[in-house]
Amino acid sequence: MEIFLLPKINMQQDDLAKIALKQEEHEFYTPMPAGYQKGRTKFVVVVGTVMSGLGKGIFSSSLGKLLQDNGLKCVPIKMEGYLNLDSGTLNPYRHGEVFVLDDGTECDMDLGTYERTLESDLTRDSFITSGQIFSKIFEKERKGEYLGRDVQIIPHVTGEIKWHLRNLAQKSGADIILVEVGGTIGDIENSHYIESLRQLNYEEGESNVCFVALTYIAQPNTLGEQKSKPAQLGIRLLLEAGIQPHLVACRSEKPTSEKVREKISIYTNVPMERVFSMHDVESIYTIPQLLNEVHVDDEILRILKIKKKKNAESSSWHAFASKLGKKSQKVTIGIAGKYTDLRDSYASIIKALEHAGISNGVAVEIDWIDVTEIERNKKKPFDLLAKIDGLIVPGGFGKRGAEGKIACVRFARENKIPYLGICLGFQMALIEFARNVLGLEDAHTTEIDHKTPHPVVCILPSQKNIKGLGGSMRLGGRDLHILGKSQAFNIYSGKKKIRERFRHRYECNPEYIKKFEEKGMIFSGFAPKEEGEIMQILELPDHPFFIGTQFHPEFTSRPLSPQPLFVHLVATAMKRKG
Repeated sequence: MEIFLLPKINMQQDDLAKIALKQEEHEFYTPMPAGYQKGRTKFVVVVGTVMSGLGKGIFSSSLGKLLQDNGLKCVPIKMEGYLNLDSGTLNPYRHGEVFVLDDGTECDMDLGTYERTLESDLTRDSFITSGQIFSKIFEKERKGEYLGRDVQIIPHVTGEIKWHLRNLAQKSGADIILVEVGGTIGDIENSHYIESLRQLNYEEGESNVCFVALTYIAQPNTLGEQKSKPAQLGIRLLLEAGIQPHLVACRSEKPTSEKVREKISIYTNVPMERVFSMHDVESIYTIPQLLNEVHVDDEILRILKIKKKKNAESSSWHAFASKLGKKSQKVTIGIAGKYTDLRDSYASIIKALEHAGISNGVAVEIDWIDVTEIERNKKKPFDLLAKIDGLIVPGGFGKRGAEGKIACVRFARENKIPYLGICLGFQMALIEFARNVLGLEDAHTTEIDHKTPHPVVCILPSQKNIKGLGGSMRLGGRDLHILGKSQAFNIYSGKKKIRERFRHRYECNPEYIKKFEEKGMIFSGFAPKEEGEIMQILELPDHPFFIGTQFHPEFTSRPLSPQPLFVHLVATAMKRKG
């Protein structure tokens, strides 16, 4: 197959005309990253059928973990069909938590699942949206890089997607690129991804691409038996798109019966040993073991003709998973937010608490506190917080729920309840302290009240002239310094410099720092001098655990390396409970 590469824009007019003519003669359009070699990196593609919400991200990351245990370097990528350039402006009710990578990319929550499971930091190359792809297409068209061609979904959009996949393979040096396609087969918004992957399989050649279909096995209560027809019809759509799955993962409440697996095997041309059950389990951390028991990794290695490398060290993960369900003591941590109806809005916080609970040998139960209910019904925080052992006020934006959060902060401070304020929770702690300790009754943040006489929280200087919302905040991993002889210093094991991830526009107003300190508040974490006087951690020394962080510590918590702030929050909550 002849490959047409994009020309340089400064070529002579005659040369451009010749290439344009050449392009008229051929339909192949496959821009390749420099130095790319077919077959060096393999691709495993996970596509959903029947319905969304089956846990493709959890399944894909578990599959990646299993392949890691075979000594292979796996790098994931999530393909989203929406036209947003990133996830930054999405409402959590629409799409769950916005996860932030170290390089500042605001992305889908599934990338958080990949980072936690694969124990590795990802980059913006592991996340693409249709908006990103189309933006690149439009930019190239305006520059004349398509040389008079009518720009089309095929071959130009599909070519751009294939280039992105191969570029990730080239830059990462991965043995396997794990591709998760958002949505389900049949969705209009991901059809160009499906077509691109069909072409990728055609171009890369035999044994270089493996397709896994994640499907749903229905079991209506009125029938009491598993039905395979929805799964058959869903996979048929995949076949109609020109993709023959190599494996079929059957999501079901109970283990998928052999009879159902036989039906799916017959109707999808997939051998029985490659149709396996992905039934509900007690914990997602045991899924890699479940996949290993049905030899999914062996089948994939056989399909891709990959020899096992020296086995990676997986005993730590198994040791972690073995601790699940063996905790007799329980502690209750309240999460006071305004998106409590959708748990995915706080996915990373939930996972960080799980990691901290296992580290402390306890089960962490979450009490969801709707701060808008406190505002709307004028409920006293005592009615909702009386039974908790610790409190988290998470990040967020906007006016709704702010007064409810401030009321919760006050209750935690005055009643010595272990408290962790994250991002907005850090700012709400400043406002509460200013109002009730400094005596500044009208203290507020300029995000909510532009005319407040006491703007203890104000916009960052670097944000004042920014007009757009998407991708314009103070984002990603940044270094910060820790004050010696502070609680934060002890929590971070005596480190004077750490790195955490940020997502904010507002900060503690530097004009009020001394006033806070005069009343006992300690700012134990702060930005490097070259970034300005930005406070990153606050704490109260006369409290068992009262800490606010401008950063999001939940984004860096991993099963095998739980985030220290969450570990100490849970440990202090245990002491409080007694």
